[in-house]
Amino acid sequence: MNVKIIFKTCLVVAFSAVLASCSNKDDYKDNSRATGWSLDGREGGLKYQTDYKGQETGPGLVFIEGGTFTMGKVQDDVMHDWNNTPTQQHVQSFYMDETEVTNRMYLQYLDWLKYTFPPTEEKYKNIYTGALPDTLVWRNRLGYNETMTNNYLRHPAYQNYPVVGVNWIQATEFSKWRTERVNELILEQKGYTARGARFEADASSTFNTETYINAPTLVYGGNDDITRGGKASDRREKENTPRTKDGSGEAKNLYVQRKDGVLLPEYRLPTEAEWEYAALGLSSIREYNKYRGRKKYPWDGQYTRNGSRKTRGDQLANFKQGDGDYGGIAGWSDDGADITAEIKSYQPNDFGLYDMAGNVAEWVADVYRPIIDDEYNDFNYYRGNVYTKNAINPDGTVKVVTADSVVFDTLSNGSVVARALPGEIVKENVTTEDTYLRTQFTESDNRDFRDGDKQSSRYFREDKNDPMYNSPQHSVTAVKDSTGAVSLDRQYDTNNNRTTLIDNEVRVYKGGSWRDRAYWLDPAQRRYFPQDMATDYIGFRNAMSRVGSKSQKGKTAR
Repeated sequence: MNVKIIFKTCLVVAFSAVLASCSNKDDYKDNSRATGWSLDGREGGLKYQTDYKGQETGPGLVFIEGGTFTMGKVQDDVMHDWNNTPTQQHVQSFYMDETEVTNRMYLQYLDWLKYTFPPTEEKYKNIYTGALPDTLVWRNRLGYNETMTNNYLRHPAYQNYPVVGVNWIQATEFSKWRTERVNELILEQKGYTARGARFEADASSTFNTETYINAPTLVYGGNDDITRGGKASDRREKENTPRTKDGSGEAKNLYVQRKDGVLLPEYRLPTEAEWEYAALGLSSIREYNKYRGRKKYPWDGQYTRNGSRKTRGDQLANFKQGDGDYGGIAGWSDDGADITAEIKSYQPNDFGLYDMAGNVAEWVADVYRPIIDDEYNDFNYYRGNVYTKNAINPDGTVKVVTADSVVFDTLSNGSVVARALPGEIVKENVTTEDTYLRTQFTESDNRDFRDGDKQSSRYFREDKNDPMYNSPQHSVTAVKDSTGAVSLDRQYDTNNNRTTLIDNEVRVYKGGSWRDRAYWLDPAQRRYFPQDMATDYIGFRNAMSRVGSKSQKGKTAR
């Protein structure tokens, strides 16, 4: 009898201790550890997100858990470029598109631009035309490719094929557009904005994530019925209105803010380090805290054909197998594609990513340089930072691009593109006042940092205006005649002293394509191309940064 009483008493004590420990552990979620104040926002107090469940995976993305890896090729180098010397790098966790951006995805972007900024109006014409892929990239002076020229982008037979003819700038602008449309839908689905508002937007009433966060009353053309038109907005207004005796309380924090964790980070092009890490998918050769060797391709093994029993001999990607051989002999040995292939035609890698070799090569965010400067940085390596800040009006509000204040840039190939769309916040470079006494950066443009300037590990020239990379400088200027008509004056650089094509406007592209030999399927291979030019073999996919924990599920068993 005494034994039973003692046993029950021990259970009660243990259970109470567990409850107490859980209570102590969770106390900080609802109350401030600094002041002890409640963080639920009632009675006029401050409100914070205390039950955040973690970042949601955006449409089309898969999670890539970060880690360390050897960036750069360590096997074949028949080109003797020496531009991918192996370096040890660490990449934070991020998300990446499961597949390449398809024609149908890009057409949705074009149709939205056409609907929102009608190209029939002269002031909007270049917004739409500047986003159009160059379908003439398929043409060959000694080849008949008019079928692809006329059909590849828009015909439904190619709707799930990767988009091509898109330059780096266009890919970046698509990424921005995708961010806005995803976050716009999230706000609507969660009841913060009016349902269906995204279908009613025009040139003067668009949605932009950064504008919504910094100046929410300016999105949708300042239409308060939209920005506060959902059930969640009504609830938020009640929760954020201080309870005063005379009822004169003024509602605060009515709009979703960054601290609420509702909006997703931006869609963007992956960095070169992220792309290479994701393409390798090294999890299959990990053993405890080391890798067993190195993968030559995104899949295991040293060959491009499948070695499994059921599909033995099948090609694992589409690529050029030899002179005049873009797919193999028709039938069993064929890789199933002569140009690009429909997405998901081949098996994914260990991260669940499709076509990280073959199909199309892909733009990444980085400015190209022959070396990776791991001596300066080995964490989230990226060359291409140009730091900006929000432009501020004299009254202290942020400056937003309007339908009548769009600024257009003329690219070196003559294309005209919008610098920012209506509804976006105007950006300007950071100044010396912003960087005063900072140790980590001193300038706005850091694309050529440690590459021929005073802070480089090696000196090249004393005059900083005399660049290390002496590339051609073609110029295109808009000229108005007496009638007001605008024409482009193209001036080719004919200087015979030019020594390279590398400058701050060339970007890295990764992965082999349908036009490439197997040599280029190695994820560590790297090449470059002018950012304002396009080809029939370069496409892209998007990435998104992971905020919060490194892992989605915590550590797994060994």
